[in-house]
Amino acid sequence: MRNPRLAARYAKSLLDLSIEKNQLEQVYADMQWLKAVCASNPDFVSLLRSPIIKGDKKTKILAAVTEGKIGVLTTAFNNLLIAKSRESNLPEIITAFIDQYKKHKNIHVVQLTTAVPLSEDVKKQIIEQVKKNSEMQQIELETLVDEDLIGGYVLQAGDKLMDASIAYDLKHIARQFENNDFIYKVK
Repeated sequence: MRNPRLAARYAKSLLDLSIEKNQLEQVYADMQWLKAVCASNPDFVSLLRSPIIKGDKKTKILAAVTEGKIGVLTTAFNNLLIAKSRESNLPEIITAFIDQYKKHKNIHVVQLTTAVPLSEDVKKQIIEQVKKNSEMQQIELETLVDEDLIGGYVLQAGDKLMDASIAYDLKHIARQFENNDFIYKVK
């Protein structure tokens, strides 16, 4: 069951505690690792969400999976989730924590979609242009490849979207023909 409010509250508590204990970067790295585990192993997420498996078994399994991979604070947090029967929300809490971390550090996620993969040099140039033309100074670039764009790119930063793709231009031209923008209406 998804509960974004609950996830946000637990993530905020973990963020505040990790700042207080001077372990913010360690906990962030732990959350990144746990997110990768959840993304690559749906059975792990199913285990967390299973009402049949008892909490003590989940604690042992989680300890075996994470042993030596995550810090003490994150381990204690995971154990708290199991004790409170909230372990099924761990994937959502991880996502909420990462989002809150980025907000705390003022890191802006910019999504770039292109028709072909880009080189690292081009990615750096795009980041520099975004920095120059906006107030965003810390940027995390997420790149996607969508061959349906044909060419060009789609850049999304926050609530701003810049669509400079060939597919968009073709759709725009098709709408103009549908509306008969090029034919004078004679009565």
